Amino acid sequence: MTPEIANHWYPVGMCSGVHGPQSTRLLGQHITIGKTGSQFWVRDAGGNSMQVIERFGHLWTSPGQPNRDLFTIPEAEAPGRRLVDCGSVRVKCSPLRAVENFLDIAHFPFVHTDILGAEPHTEVQRYDVDIREEVDEVWATKVKFFQPQAAKSAAGGITTEYMYRVPAPTCAVLYKTCPPRPGEWDVITLFVQPLTEELCEVWPWMALYDDATPMADLVSFQQMIFMQDRSILENQIPRKLPLDPGMEVPTQADLTSVAYRRWLKRAGYTYGAQVTAA
Repeated sequence: MTPEIANHWYPVGMCSGVHGPQSTRLLGQHITIGKTGSQFWVRDAGGNSMQVIERFGHLWTSPGQPNRDLFTIPEAEAPGRRLVDCGSVRVKCSPLRAVENFLDIAHFPFVHTDILGAEPHTEVQRYDVDIREEVDEVWATKVKFFQPQAAKSAAGGITTEYMYRVPAPTCAVLYKTCPPRPGEWDVITLFVQPLTEELCEVWPWMALYDDATPMADLVSFQQMIFMQDRSILENQIPRKLPLDPGMEVPTQADLTSVAYRRWLKRAGYTYGAQVTAA
């Protein structure tokens, strides 16, 4: 495993679900996670302790030596937000494919019909994408799309504004219009645990302004959205994410995906990627 892959933080469990020792995998290697008293721990296959961070309701570790702390989400610290653990979904796909799908707005009318999108509102308006060198993150801003039900709290269709952020190779953060609080952003994240190059555990997590919707409904709404995505993800060919721009033909709507692939290639992050044409 190269340092370009090992030296990152990865989610390996939801804190509320970690009690006794549990076996799992990370980047193809067996690890064990657990909790003793109030302390979480992670051990590799040889029983050696690994680094641990508790953040966003999840347990994070690294098989390498990260040169920086796990990213933060300052908006999630704001008073009045509800922090929602959404469980996990195991998906037979590249962890990078899972992140890229989260960044794709064009599929909304066809996969999340009458919820996140609907015909004839299929056009993705021009938006801005850049790789922010000072923080080494991919950002997409000024993304707008009509949605019949933008969130569980939404009462009807609205034009939703988005910002997408990729702070780590297997994590993405979405900021979107908050229906109950105009001017604020709801935060929805996707934390992906790479079990192998073609199998991953996906952990959605949210920080919302929504005092009315029962927690169970917030969780089930988000799980429903991702379950709709799973069938698409598990049937994508090639199974790994191509990094060569010539392998798949992008459109105007794919600017974020193009930047994400370029960013991964530049960083030498190839776990779950197809680097050259088959």
